[in-house]
Amino acid sequence: MMGKLTKSYICGDADGQLIYSTIGNYFDDIAEKHPDNDALVVCHQDIRWSYREYKEKVDKLASGLLKLGVEPGDRVGIWGTNSTEWSLTQYATAKIGAIMVCINPAYRTYELEYVLNKVGCRVIITDEVFKDSEYLTMLQTLAPELSHGDPYQQQLEALPQLEMIIRMGEEKTAGMLNFAEVCEMGGAQEEERLLALKEELSPDDAINIQFTSGTTGRPKGATLTHGGILNIAFYISEAMRFTDQDRLCIPVPLYHSFGMVMASLACVASGATAVLPSAIFDTQLTLEAVEAEKCTGLHGVPTMFISELDHPDFSTFDLSHLRTGIMAGSPCPEEVMKRVMRDMHMEHILIGYGQTEVSSLNHITRPDDLVERRLETVGRAFPRVEIKIIDEEGRVVAVGDKGEVCTRGYSVMQGYWGDKEKTQETIDAGGWLHSGDLGEMDSDGYVRIVGRIKDMIIRGGENIFPREIEEFLYTHPKIQEVQVFGVPDHKMGEEVCAWIKLLQGEDMDVEGVKGFCKGQITHFKIPRYIDFVDDYPMTVTGKIQKFKMREDMLARMG
Repeated sequence: MMGKLTKSYICGDADGQLIYSTIGNYFDDIAEKHPDNDALVVCHQDIRWSYREYKEKVDKLASGLLKLGVEPGDRVGIWGTNSTEWSLTQYATAKIGAIMVCINPAYRTYELEYVLNKVGCRVIITDEVFKDSEYLTMLQTLAPELSHGDPYQQQLEALPQLEMIIRMGEEKTAGMLNFAEVCEMGGAQEEERLLALKEELSPDDAINIQFTSGTTGRPKGATLTHGGILNIAFYISEAMRFTDQDRLCIPVPLYHSFGMVMASLACVASGATAVLPSAIFDTQLTLEAVEAEKCTGLHGVPTMFISELDHPDFSTFDLSHLRTGIMAGSPCPEEVMKRVMRDMHMEHILIGYGQTEVSSLNHITRPDDLVERRLETVGRAFPRVEIKIIDEEGRVVAVGDKGEVCTRGYSVMQGYWGDKEKTQETIDAGGWLHSGDLGEMDSDGYVRIVGRIKDMIIRGGENIFPREIEEFLYTHPKIQEVQVFGVPDHKMGEEVCAWIKLLQGEDMDVEGVKGFCKGQITHFKIPRYIDFVDDYPMTVTGKIQKFKMREDMLARMG
């Protein structure tokens, strides 16, 4: 970079060209280069595959999907916790050009029905059950005619575009196909088609839809491309200085871009090993996996690292192989960073910042950055990604001034699936994606995030938008009005709080509200704190003042 910045605009430094390849072709190249290297280790399923084995199994699933008639551009949903099946689906869909739709494993029927219909999923690959999430039962509730239909061509009233359900596990379910059987369906014709697709698919094609909630309510499907997520994954791997000898422990969920792009695909980018310690985050199993697999990297949101550091037997685990990893998903406390660097041997732990709409990250710190900058900033822009910070009139602010962080470049999503209006609200005519986050840039291009324009709650790394919860609670016949906001929490960062105004003459208690939410919306969206009120603090113009509600709750909570 030449000289010091005076305006808050920068284009990330780069050596060489961007990778112009599809994910499938890149995956094949890595598998050919490192065939005997460990590619995927799934501790809870007792799986250990080399890149040669991984490629063989990905190709079998891809061929099976082709046999079922899945075509480039078809949407294939994946719904479940971290597993070998999830990992295979990620690369098999990429190879045939199908668009993988990541469905939050915590979704309930209300959310599932919406996302499947919003993007028109033709196929869903689903887990069977995990804890209180009975995936098959929820699908059968939405579509009771499933069991009497043709598993190869379902016709479902509530899910009119969904034709096939592929279930994981060995048991049989009427109206559904089995994952293992699909993997054996392909033959010579499908293998030839798979080979032809290597030349037909484009790096500019959409390949993934990640659902992200919006301030206006329902989740929006951020549509990402091969080239966007592949290049971001490559630069993440490069920032961590990964080689084919590195091993990354991945306790973060694969359905989120943190797991799918920043972890799984980042490993493939360098021929490194992806280690899945458990189906969902488990402190004990994560520490055990880091020790047993001699992991050199570990990802997580701050709450995960806090949980690991506070484990009663933390000192008994050998974490000496750790060197790097990424802490992201929510603001990273400096004290936690210092403890991770000192007590977990992660001297080169990096901070990442971004959003789903920019293929996961647009800023990252580097190992050679000054420690102060790794503690106090989110680093600098990714190579060849443009960043600017603007005021309310859209003008670039001076270095050191606060404004909205905007991004332009290869990593920016194509748009929100089937939602031109929301896309235009987020990506302006110049191609700049507006984050809604407030930041400030120094003269060297390092950015500090100082707040949020959008009224968003970040609980344990999960983005929660109050309007979505409000809209759901408005469906309760006793509720007249509801306002949802976040309150600080030591462990989770923030917790959800709801102030509810009941219809005149109605009666309801806290447990009644939580019972109404349970099983209908994701567990982390259910308000932890609920208060029943007669009115809300408002401005003279009638605008509700959530900051005053937050202050009132904080005073009462001490």
